[in-house]
Amino acid sequence: MATYQETLEVLGDSSRRAILEALRYRPRAVGDLARQLPISRPAVSRHLKVLQQAGLVAYDKQGTRNMYHPLADGLLPLKSWIDQFWTDALTAFAEYTKESSDDEPHF
Repeated sequence: MATYQETLEVLGDSSRRAILEALRYRPRAVGDLARQLPISRPAVSRHLKVLQQAGLVAYDKQGTRNMYHPLADGLLPLKSWIDQFWTDALTAFAEYTKESSDDEPHF
């Protein structure tokens, strides 16, 4: 499983984000994705390989086609990082506002 940094790097490419978005709704073959996106079939295959190596997608063989789909746990490292980021940020903000209110004169 990729780290959140690796996931962000992989998803930094707009074509890979578009592929992942397309797979969000149903499994698709490379040809289906290439018809939907403004990139070539070989480019879709290269992007799918990167997404697969990052643990974001997998495929099931159906006859002569590979049907790609997102992996349920693929975005967990990124989700965990975002959750921790906001927990830390909100905790720090709460501490800051408490310290700021303690510094104010009380009448």
